[in-house]
Amino acid sequence: MFDVGAHLGDRTRAFRRLGARVVALEPQPGPLAWLRRFHASDSAVVIKDCAVGAQPGRAQLALSRSHPSVATLNASWVDDVQAGHSGFERVRWDDQIEVEVTTLDALIEQYGRPDFIKLDIEGHEAEALAGLSQPVSGLSFEFVRGTLDRSLACIDRIEALAPATYNAVAGEQRRWRFSSWQSADEIRAWLSAGADNLASGDIYARMET
Repeated sequence: MFDVGAHLGDRTRAFRRLGARVVALEPQPGPLAWLRRFHASDSAVVIKDCAVGAQPGRAQLALSRSHPSVATLNASWVDDVQAGHSGFERVRWDDQIEVEVTTLDALIEQYGRPDFIKLDIEGHEAEALAGLSQPVSGLSFEFVRGTLDRSLACIDRIEALAPATYNAVAGEQRRWRFSSWQSADEIRAWLSAGADNLASGDIYARMET
């Protein structure tokens, strides 16, 4: 699996316990150091200090010294999430660094097509999916209240690659929001209606390959 936005590696560790080989990507120096500390000796984990986007190159990563989990490549997402989500009113992105950017297609060319891709990259998920030109069996992407238009763009991109069914998880919970998997139209309707006013969570997609 590809763990994009691995941060401290909790998802990497979860997938390793399931027996998966993991390519973990984290561009922030602080979390990257911890990720390497946890997993550098594990031959089934590849750690890459780069971000993922629509095109390879370099980009400015906005950082919050007090909230390192909300680093983003998407400047407009910062404005939208502060306007639409009360939990971000006091967050300040007070630093930035230049980082390398790769694409999902480039990762697939190097490591093979994964069974699962996790995207948690603070409003940049749709851009990352724009750099994917083939379906994968499963993927997840974060949604955040106030920026659900970006989640709808992710659904559109997934459906352009292959038909899929969807489910959701609220926050950091470990149970499905829906008792049965939803169609693209059903998950779009749920997001358009405000996603039950959840602060954040993850959308999961099972794609036809």
